[in-house]
Amino acid sequence: MLRLPRFTLVQPRTVAEAVRARADAGESAMFVAGGTDLWPNMKRRQQTPRTVVALGGVRELAGIRMRDDGGVTIGALASLAEVAAHPLLRAKYPAVARAAELVSTPTLRHMGTIGGNLLLDTRCNYYDQTEEWRRAIDYCMKKDGAICWVAPSSPRCWAVQSSDGAPVAVALGASVTLAGARGAYLKLRRRGSFDFPVLGVAAWVDLAKDGTVTAARIVLGAVASCPQEVPEGAAALVGTRLDAKAIEAAAEAAFKPAKPMDNTDFTLAWRKEMVRVHVRRALEGLAPRR
Repeated sequence: MLRLPRFTLVQPRTVAEAVRARADAGESAMFVAGGTDLWPNMKRRQQTPRTVVALGGVRELAGIRMRDDGGVTIGALASLAEVAAHPLLRAKYPAVARAAELVSTPTLRHMGTIGGNLLLDTRCNYYDQTEEWRRAIDYCMKKDGAICWVAPSSPRCWAVQSSDGAPVAVALGASVTLAGARGAYLKLRRRGSFDFPVLGVAAWVDLAKDGTVTAARIVLGAVASCPQEVPEGAAALVGTRLDAKAIEAAAEAAFKPAKPMDNTDFTLAWRKEMVRVHVRRALEGLAPRR
């Protein structure tokens, strides 16, 4: 009989508490909703989080409701059975209801959530096995190994994305609202309300438990015809403790490639300088408080 590994269970009541709990626990933490995917994966030691943040008590994530713009908002905790049977979805978005209806069995549809289905782990016959079985074949590229047993000469993993909800969401142009502890957005505009930006800075960092940046992303808005990612700025942060020196290096790296065009009533030189200023401010807001 497969047993769950030992872990600490955290049960937040709000989205903010859930995000904070995940951030406090660090890289070894995972969220769980219905658990129809995570619990079996943990029993097979495919995933072994030391902290599990259970979302079942977060009422903000529940429910299905009509929006003023005519669209529908589906809470991440809405069960697949609820999505499949909801009269509003069956009338307006029957493909969404039908996809949920086709997932697994009635019991698992009552446990599993739409949020969990969208985030379903990729699957493979060589991966979805017990720890002992996977160890016997020397594991695989998806976890602990260096080879993909589906295509041994391939440089990448060929595990399959098996979510029923994700293809429908993409086909219908759905959007997903994400909550996290380490993201910032600053907007520069002439007036404090309703103006379009003359500069937008979005910054995201992932921090290890010791405060070291393991991954980062900086994206500039309103300086080009599409959002402009600045990989040089992100690279300046990885491996650092997000201190003043690292932040200044990232701000300088973002400043150099920024080339605002003459399409607002602000001077080009000033808008370019504001890239450095706003990237610095955004990252300072993400730095851990000491």
